[in-house]
Amino acid sequence: MLSASSLNGTYTALITPFDSAGGVDFQAFSSLVERQIASGIDGLVPCGTTGEASTLDAIEQAEVIAVCVEIAAGRVPVIAGVGSMSTAVSCRLAGAAAEAGADALLLVTPPYNKPTQAGLVAHFKKVAEAGGGRPLVFYNVPGRTALDAGVDCVAAVCAAVPEVIGIKEATGSVERAAQIKARFGDSLALLSGDDFTLLPFYSVGGQGCISVVSNLLPTTTCSIYRHLQAGDLPSAQRAFMAIRPLVAELFSCSNPIPVKMAAAKLGFCEAQFRLPLLAPGDDELSGLYAALNACDELS
Repeated sequence: MLSASSLNGTYTALITPFDSAGGVDFQAFSSLVERQIASGIDGLVPCGTTGEASTLDAIEQAEVIAVCVEIAAGRVPVIAGVGSMSTAVSCRLAGAAAEAGADALLLVTPPYNKPTQAGLVAHFKKVAEAGGGRPLVFYNVPGRTALDAGVDCVAAVCAAVPEVIGIKEATGSVERAAQIKARFGDSLALLSGDDFTLLPFYSVGGQGCISVVSNLLPTTTCSIYRHLQAGDLPSAQRAFMAIRPLVAELFSCSNPIPVKMAAAKLGFCEAQFRLPLLAPGDDELSGLYAALNACDELS
């Protein structure tokens, strides 16, 4: 079972491929999972923000998680996204993910509702119970949820919900990461949720990431943390600098639009979304395609 000490390295926030009819393309998804594992990824995260979970219904989400677990077959851990605006829905998703065999659950602070600290604690408690004791990763992404869970808030949740073993910190603030590390030490796995912060994030005690760019560059993204762990800072710097131009383009508009368009360009999936997300025109993608063409890591 994953723990605060064993939750480390690079996990990919998987895209969810759709077919031209709007359904989940499980063949493309399975191929993506296999490609990630073959490239040395440390773990997989289906049904998060990048996986367009907000446009999946509960049955589809359970199926995507189950397929990911089945294809991974224990070779790498699977952390299943179970976030929702509704605690009841998150509980159903957590139960299904646990039944499918997910190693842990990723739980975002409920979007739009902006709960109080007490409400957030109660939310995490209920989902932890529904997950049958599966470890939880707290997901703080105020740019998506309109709620920034500060260090005191995270501490309140962790004190009440011992299943919380880590946090995906996606404020983009290295100072916030340092505050979390100072407060929790090694008792809470500190994971970056922003690819543009990876190297500085690791420098203040981060022990991994849940990455978007690793959908495209799993080997290089993994190598940043691994080089640092081996004491090879120059190699970590080179790898971080190699992904930076592409990372900048992947967040030029709402994630996961650019990463899925890049994946489609590479032949991994179709350029299909569910409204309100929409594929942009080629004129809007010139910077992304130029970054892809210029990326030596893809050659």
